[in-house]
Amino acid sequence: MPLLPGAEPFRRDGGEVGVLVCHGFTGSPQSVRPWAEHLADHGLTVSLPLLPGHGTRWQDLQLTTWQDWYAEVDRELRALTERCAKVFVCGLSMGGALALRLAAKHGAAISGLALVNPGNKVHDAAAPLLPALRHLVRTTKGIASDIAKPGAEEVGYDRVPLHAAHSLRRFFQQVDSELPRVTQPLLVMTSPQDHVVPPVDSERILSRVSSTDVRQTLLERSYHVATLDHDAEQIFRETLAFITRLAPEAHAGTVEEEAAASGGA
Repeated sequence: MPLLPGAEPFRRDGGEVGVLVCHGFTGSPQSVRPWAEHLADHGLTVSLPLLPGHGTRWQDLQLTTWQDWYAEVDRELRALTERCAKVFVCGLSMGGALALRLAAKHGAAISGLALVNPGNKVHDAAAPLLPALRHLVRTTKGIASDIAKPGAEEVGYDRVPLHAAHSLRRFFQQVDSELPRVTQPLLVMTSPQDHVVPPVDSERILSRVSSTDVRQTLLERSYHVATLDHDAEQIFRETLAFITRLAPEAHAGTVEEEAAASGGA
């Protein structure tokens, strides 16, 4: 099945500090690609995979489960840890939940997490009915392109398959139970106006993790897909600062890249 335009995975080799970037449910790498490219442009080794069932048509997502999505980012993380001295994980929405589970499972192999509007719960009133409803109704309306910035669009599905939504709900419950095992430094960037994942999800995550190095910032001008919205540059800037604070060698790589680009020594 052909990929939607922009849904291609993104990878670029850089220095000894690696970053895994995870996109969200029914979305694609396009929604977080500027984030990934910004980090790669500053000398980091970056991997942004396409999750199974995504980036083609919603019927393909219907055939996958959270175990498939998690297995993909787990493989990418293992590859990065073999290549890099330190690895960070970034995620948007469900990608944030994937990042949190990786942190709970892999411990010290992950040096920090940067999350944008991470999901923790399916809040739809019909969510408790999903175990039965998914056998009666195939899809519901899509959740893509919750963006305040005029003209900005997310490449994602216009329908949400209910089998996959049921699996997402179970995944959120699984991750929620594992949050106390998350101990890594944590940067959470939250949009107060989010029509897909309410800010209460960020608050619950922050209240349940065991991390002691924690920072939350607000994305006042953006909706859910903030990585394509008015506050995108703030996200890129704060993520890079977070990584270079925890991995000073990443800053050294950035200086070298800038010097080479300007023709310096």
